[in-house]
Amino acid sequence: MDATQREKVHSGLGFFAALDQSGGSTPKALANYGISRSRYGSEEEMFDLVHAMRARVVTSPAFDGHRVVAAILFEQTMERDLHGVPTARYLWEEKQVVPFLKVDKGLAGEQHSVRLMKPIDTLDELLERANRHRIFGTKTRSVINGADKDGVTAIVEQQFEYGARISSAGLVPILEPEVRTTSPHKDDAEVLLRDALQRHVDALPDDARILLKLTIPTQPGLYASLAADARVLRVLALSGGYSRDEACARLARDPAMIASFSRALLEGLSDEQTDAQFNAELDASIAQIYDASVHKSAPS
Repeated sequence: MDATQREKVHSGLGFFAALDQSGGSTPKALANYGISRSRYGSEEEMFDLVHAMRARVVTSPAFDGHRVVAAILFEQTMERDLHGVPTARYLWEEKQVVPFLKVDKGLAGEQHSVRLMKPIDTLDELLERANRHRIFGTKTRSVINGADKDGVTAIVEQQFEYGARISSAGLVPILEPEVRTTSPHKDDAEVLLRDALQRHVDALPDDARILLKLTIPTQPGLYASLAADARVLRVLALSGGYSRDEACARLARDPAMIASFSRALLEGLSDEQTDAQFNAELDASIAQIYDASVHKSAPS
C-alpha cells in the first residue's frame, strides 16, 4: 500500500470519480453521452467509444487531484493508455488521482430480496494485473432490494469474504452493498445493513483498511460510527439513480460521506460539445460534487 496514496484516500479533500461502467451499463452511459447504438456495431467498437469518453474526462484540465481524490476504473480501462501512458499510472503521475479497479463480474439472480455478486473466478489473476498496473484498491458491488435480514447478512458476508482476499493481495477493497433507492423498505434495509457492516468491521484486525460505498441513507449520519472507525478509510456515497442536484442535496446533509458518483458526474456531458463546452460543463459538475462532499453545501 502506497503511504502517500493511503493518506490521500483517507483524508484528501474531494470525492471519488466512478468511471467503471462495464459491459451491461456501457450502452446507457454512451446514450447519455449522445452516442447511440447505431454508432457501433460490435462490443469492441463500443468499448473504444467509452474509452474515448473516459479519456476526455480524465485528460480534461477540470479533472485533477485538487478536487478528485480517486477514480474507479473498469478492467479494460486499466489495460489501455492515456497519451501513451497506462491509465492508472497517468492518473497518479499526471493528475495525482488514486486509481481503483472494479473487480466484480456482475450480479446473480435475486434471493432473499438481494442480489449477490456472481463468483469472481479470475480474481487472483486480476489482482496480480492490478498490482502490476499500480492500482491502489478495488471495488465490488452487490444490491439490496428489500429489508430481509438473511439477505442483508449474506450480502455483507460475501463482501467481506472477497474483501479479505483483496486485502491479502496488498490492495484496499471498496465494499459496495447498494441499497436500491426505489426500495419501499429502504430505511429498514439501511438499518439492517449498518448493523451487519458494524459487526464485520468490529471483527477486523486493528491494522485492516477498507472503504465502504453505500447509498445515501434516508437518515443522515446513519453510517457515522463506521466512518469514525480507524479501519474504514472512507465511507463513499453512490448517486443511486438520483439526478446530480438531488444526489448532492442529499449528500450535503450527511457529514459522514463523500461522493463516489458515476452517472451524476457525467450528467450534462456530450460527445457533440466543443472542448471548451465540455470542460466548462465538467468543471461545474466537479465543483458541485466537491462542494457537497467537502463543504456540505447543496445546490441552490
